[in-house]
Amino acid sequence: MSLRAGSRVPRAKVPWVLWVPAGLALALVVLPVVGLLVRSDLRRLPALIVSDSALAALRLSMETAAISTAACVLLGVPLAVVLARSAVPGIRLLRAIVLLPLVLPPVVGGLALLYLLGRKGFLGYLLDVTAGVTVPFTTAAVVIAQTFVAMPFLVVSLEGALRNAGDSYEQVGATLGAKPWTVFRRVTVPMLLPALGSGAVLSFARSLGEFGATITFAGSLEGVTRTLPLEVYTQAESDVDSAVAVALLLVVVALMVIVVARPRALEGRA
Repeated sequence: MSLRAGSRVPRAKVPWVLWVPAGLALALVVLPVVGLLVRSDLRRLPALIVSDSALAALRLSMETAAISTAACVLLGVPLAVVLARSAVPGIRLLRAIVLLPLVLPPVVGGLALLYLLGRKGFLGYLLDVTAGVTVPFTTAAVVIAQTFVAMPFLVVSLEGALRNAGDSYEQVGATLGAKPWTVFRRVTVPMLLPALGSGAVLSFARSLGEFGATITFAGSLEGVTRTLPLEVYTQAESDVDSAVAVALLLVVVALMVIVVARPRALEGRA
């Protein structure tokens, strides 16, 4: 059956049998948030959200997540290109190692960072002896922990985009005499922009919600390393209402990041 020029292609209908598991999946995501709303003390909620500790944690979370996202972009883009385009021996093993933070418990990642950059770690010892620099339990440690757990999300997005796009355009550029750096800058980077946007949003959201690696490697010092997830954990030990309020604040911020910063490429057709 042919379609007239300018006519809209009808959407395929969703099989009715999928609505039940889809509804269950949606309930699994939505109902816990509803539980937070039900448990919250609405009368105290505004005061708890604007408390000094909550605002300090929010500010620190936004700043460190932004810095770690920038680090993910600066380091993850070259890494994704190398993984997608190079054919060096052992590239499959390298890819598996890069994706390791996706499957490791975050607390294990925090321990690994601590034994690398702590005073007893080989790199941390060198930094301490040569430059007097101590990384653990500082704001820099928060950024490093967030970058460690968030960068694989960016790398996965970019590498998949590069493999799906193929390298024909880059080959054309090389055939025309362009140098590798020119091909990367003028062909590869523009081709990656939609995936880069979605990967950056994922990295920022993952950094914003990071807990295990941060508390293990950076600790929980108010105004220095205590991000919003750590503030929720701290308040839960003494004031459940405050913990719930800060948790709702984190949910709202995360939703705003996803809705506002999410690229149009991810939206699909309206």
